[in-house]
Amino acid sequence: MNNKIKAEELLEMIKAGEIFRKQQEEEKKSNTVIWVLAIVGAVAVIATIAYAVYLYFTPDYLEDFEDDFDDDFDDDFFEDEEDDDDIIPIKPADSSEDK
Repeated sequence: MNNKIKAEELLEMIKAGEIFRKQQEEEKKSNTVIWVLAIVGAVAVIATIAYAVYLYFTPDYLEDFEDDFDDDFDDDFFEDEEDDDDIIPIKPADSSEDK
């Protein structure tokens, strides 16, 4: 009878060991996933910070260009309105010349 009890205890210990081993494997897999996500997140944060620093230190050339362009456009627009003498009327072509 002792052998039967010891055999049952041995089987229970083997089952418990298998369950414990499976739990450890699942924990290792989840730890790996967590580490991969942490590394990807850290790289994304570093890239975002680098981009923000780049934008902060890059001079804004477009702002100066737009200011110069607006001033020139306004001057040309008002000059064209004042010079109506330069307009040459265009006469429509006669259809009799084509025959």
